[in-house]
Amino acid sequence: MLKEDFLEQLNNENHYTVPKYVFTYAKELGLDMSSLILLIYFINKPNKSVFDYKRIINDLNFTEKELFDALTTLKDKNILLILMEKNDSGVLEEKVDISLFYEIIFSKILNKEKEDKEDKDLYADFEKEFGRTLSPMEYEIINSWLEQKIDRNLILAALKEAVFNGVSNLRYIDKILYEWNKKGIKKTDDIKKRQVEEKDKKDIEASYEYDWLNDE
Repeated sequence: MLKEDFLEQLNNENHYTVPKYVFTYAKELGLDMSSLILLIYFINKPNKSVFDYKRIINDLNFTEKELFDALTTLKDKNILLILMEKNDSGVLEEKVDISLFYEIIFSKILNKEKEDKEDKDLYADFEKEFGRTLSPMEYEIINSWLEQKIDRNLILAALKEAVFNGVSNLRYIDKILYEWNKKGIKKTDDIKKRQVEEKDKKDIEASYEYDWLNDE
């Protein structure tokens, strides 16, 4: 067979479409290569198509174990269901349902849009408090806090702390966040809890220092 004929034959074979969101969220979903390939295979089939394991093994060049392991991964992650349904002849058949996968993707896209809006609001809060536009470097510093999964409300609390002290400097705010993290402060509620604990500690220390014997 000539090379040109071989290439034409390859191009005429069935192609699988891979939506961009699959690559975007595959790692986040914790999919290994086999489960990702199997998911892409089912995406290119009509939903609730008949589960024909022999054909799948042949189409994907899987072993029975590879198919079983990939299928188990998708089922354990609530991405795929195998349903028993009757066909037109009244015979029960196993069918593949990946509607849960689309629900997961829809939820993740909505959360991403919400996070993007919250990020914009966070930048706006900094610019409002500083009374100026943030520099590219300052954007990067704030982004680094978000990438570290620091609570947005805690970042705002650190901003207010800095402004209260008359400092409009992200390095100062970064130091506040660092000190809070050392003290185990992860949320704004932890700040209040810490303040109460410190006040109680001071009250106890003051009671020990008081000269009860000379109290008149």
